[in-house]
Amino acid sequence: MLFSILLRSLLPRTLFARTLMIIVTPLVILQLVSAWIFYDRHWDTITRRLAYSITGDIGATIELWEASPDEAARGVVLALAMRRFGLDVTFAPDGILAPPATGGNQQIDRFMEESLAGLQRPFRIDSTQYKERVIVQIQLAAAVMTAVIPGKRLFSSTTYIFMLWMVGTSLVLFAVASLFMRNQVRPIRRLAAAADEFGKGRDLSDEDFPPEGATEVRQAAAAFNQMRQRIRRHIRQRTDMLSGVSHDLRTPLTRMKLQLAMLPEGPDLTDLTADIDEMERMIDGYLTFARGEGNEAGQAVDLGVLVSDLVAAWRRRGARIDLHVEGRLEAWLRPDAIKRSIENLIANARRYGTQIWVRAGNRGDAIEVTVDDDGPGIPEESREDVFRPFFRLDESRNLDTGGTGLGLAIARDLVRGHGGDISLEDSPHGGLRARIRLPV
Repeated sequence: MLFSILLRSLLPRTLFARTLMIIVTPLVILQLVSAWIFYDRHWDTITRRLAYSITGDIGATIELWEASPDEAARGVVLALAMRRFGLDVTFAPDGILAPPATGGNQQIDRFMEESLAGLQRPFRIDSTQYKERVIVQIQLAAAVMTAVIPGKRLFSSTTYIFMLWMVGTSLVLFAVASLFMRNQVRPIRRLAAAADEFGKGRDLSDEDFPPEGATEVRQAAAAFNQMRQRIRRHIRQRTDMLSGVSHDLRTPLTRMKLQLAMLPEGPDLTDLTADIDEMERMIDGYLTFARGEGNEAGQAVDLGVLVSDLVAAWRRRGARIDLHVEGRLEAWLRPDAIKRSIENLIANARRYGTQIWVRAGNRGDAIEVTVDDDGPGIPEESREDVFRPFFRLDESRNLDTGGTGLGLAIARDLVRGHGGDISLEDSPHGGLRARIRLPV
């Protein structure tokens, strides 16, 4: 369990990065294993063979030098060592070995010591400049032999060639994998963007999303197109049905209002007229909730201007509202739907409070609109229930004082149709705060 949590925390968030990691990780492991095998096997083997080869040349030079009868013959031996072995050899009569050198190449020193031990003579190795030369001194009976060995005889350039090819091929494979995965992930990103636009009510095109990419991505695109068609068909059927219901209900109400208008004035007539007006308001509320302003087209709107106009209209009706808008709040909205949602919140605040505070501003990647009042508020355990259609609190929000119980339900339905949401919380002014969050 702990390992799975740790693994998830180490993995990148995006699909593109995760896929690249899945491809790159085995590639890196393969390169590391190859490099380890190369250095552990190839480099050791080659260096050991080169060291023994040089030791053989040095041993042959020593034997020829010691067998030479005079200085002339020994000079021929030194020239032969330079010409055939590539060794710059000198002999210092009555010489003594210098102290051991430090800071050389440990691997070269190890193999040279292993091979020179076969000569059974004291020696000294200086590999501090092993890429250019390695100096070997051997104590003889009457002299000290110094052999300067070219670095190329002990240091193999295949190391750099191997590293170059390993890194070069890795970069090429990484570039190919990145290009391939980018082309595979692009349709998924486009599908996610299309689903997000459709969820926010911004998808106005009737054309299907074009399937592309791998088979699984094409299947997801086809399922998305079918889902979008079913949702649009459901909305059209609901709208058509509600149009018919609206007509069927309003027709008898209109006849009843006409008949009541022809009757003489009286207390009973006033009560009947009030009942019919209430029925008409209830029908309007039901239809508005079910319709959800789904037919309105979205457009670029300055939400600050919309809120300011709405507050000005409520002030003309006598509402006491304190307004604060933070600059320009540009967003893609269905203006009538958002206006109705905010208006429902203001109406709710005015019904139960005497003072209203409205604030609007940018908050990260969203626009927030808050509506505060100084009323009695709503108990915390009931704040989600009030968003249910036809739900009314028993004490104060009943049918007489709280309407049909659809105001908050309509407001949240309209805001969620834009990809946002509404939440309720305690207001710093003592009442209720309704917070609208709309994605930019």
